[in-house]
Amino acid sequence: MKKNNNPLDDSLKLIAKTSIIVFIGLVMSKLLGYAYRIIVARYYGPEVYGLFSLVTMVLGIILAVSSLGLLDGLARFIPQYRGKKESNRISYLLKLTNKILLVTGIISAVLLFFLSEFIAVNIFHDIDLVNLLKILSFFVPIAVLSSPFLNALRGYELISSYSFVYNILQNLVRVLTLVILVVLGCGASSSVVSYCIGFLAVLITSYLICKYKLPELFVKSNLSKQEKTQVRKSFFSYSFPLMFFSIASMLFYWIDSFFLGYFKGAESVGFYNAAVPIALMLSMIPELFMQLFFPMINRHYSNKDFELIKQVSKQLGKWIFMVNLPLFILIFVFPGAAINILFGSPYLVSENALRILIFGSFIASIGTISNNLLSMAGKSKLVLMDMVIACLVNVILNFILIPMPVIMSIDNSLGINGAALATALSMVFLNMLFFFQAKKSLGIIPIRIKMISILFIGLISGFLLMYLRSIFSSSNIFLIVVLTIGFLGVYSFLVLISKSLDYNDWSIISAIYRKIRTFS
Repeated sequence: MKKNNNPLDDSLKLIAKTSIIVFIGLVMSKLLGYAYRIIVARYYGPEVYGLFSLVTMVLGIILAVSSLGLLDGLARFIPQYRGKKESNRISYLLKLTNKILLVTGIISAVLLFFLSEFIAVNIFHDIDLVNLLKILSFFVPIAVLSSPFLNALRGYELISSYSFVYNILQNLVRVLTLVILVVLGCGASSSVVSYCIGFLAVLITSYLICKYKLPELFVKSNLSKQEKTQVRKSFFSYSFPLMFFSIASMLFYWIDSFFLGYFKGAESVGFYNAAVPIALMLSMIPELFMQLFFPMINRHYSNKDFELIKQVSKQLGKWIFMVNLPLFILIFVFPGAAINILFGSPYLVSENALRILIFGSFIASIGTISNNLLSMAGKSKLVLMDMVIACLVNVILNFILIPMPVIMSIDNSLGINGAALATALSMVFLNMLFFFQAKKSLGIIPIRIKMISILFIGLISGFLLMYLRSIFSSSNIFLIVVLTIGFLGVYSFLVLISKSLDYNDWSIISAIYRKIRTFS
């Protein structure tokens, strides 16, 4: 194999090495996050789990509106001012953001407290939701204020601290608090209280780390009135439009739960939200690469290194596809095993919903690259419009599919399938928009030709797996583990002998291996 020392090779190796640090944080985050949901789902049952899911949806809406897009503004302006060594502006911006978020957080808390009964009874038709929303209202200011100092850590590239606080500490505190409250015999409110205590842990810890490692953030800024006005003008003009994108993005992923709660009730939401986090496992692989991919391509874009951006995008597209394909096949073939292991047999009614959702999640994992490319090119308004259109499509499909008589049943499983189908179709539609717009605007298709051979390998391995499953026709966990190991072995072997891996792939594998050895 010919050695290929070039900027592409260096960029890919850097992404691979950084992904190891991100991977550790994400794995811990996912494990603790699933543990938290499993405890709520198994201990309190589908109805309370559904109520908890509705509460987190309401909180997501509140956070998106209350933040006013200022957090995204911090993510952009802190690195810029840091590069120019203008710490006074960073200090002023951080204090300004905290003051505004404190006000919006308090206003949101008051509104939620007094509107709790209206939201619970008139929208979700569940009186049990009232007390949970009122409890949530007391934590809203803390939740709103938990992110500015966290964004400061990221802006100063303290990724280890950021990952520890956001991915590990937050979820660990939630799980431990929930376990303590369960042992003490507390009721359904434990899920909301423990979840919000996680925000308090983030706020306190990120503040203390910033106070210790970034003392310049707390120095009183000596900016003139004119400079402050200039900073505010640039900050707000950039941030406010992003508020609408955050709201649209959040709504897109909660529309199905909202309509299920409206048409079917909290129990259906609980069943459905056993499938959702499993389907979202496929987003983990893109997350490994995107934290560095986005700033990297922006740097190369400013230097007009378009060919390098194109090659990096194609290579990442291949990795995401190659890793997520077997995971998609395994969950599609064994949806019941994944649900039963994590949430228990009562949630098996969401098997088919998981099959549908996992397809949409697989397409979305590839579309992430095109989305980032459009943002890199400054097409934020176009991306916002895409998200708004996809939200409308999702609303219409959910409104039609969930209550349709032909998909209703006594156990609500078919209504759940309607929500899953609506969301999956909307995800495919949205990511196809990203894909074709990135091609039109930048001439970049994040696909390599060898992905076709990998697809055929996946299909061959998948059909073999389904054939063996039909022969044994058993749900025995030991058999499923054996079949899974055999499937992954066949898939990996065929990828190797088909020469689907090129020089860049082997270079990345080598870089990852060397990085792992440094931890041992």
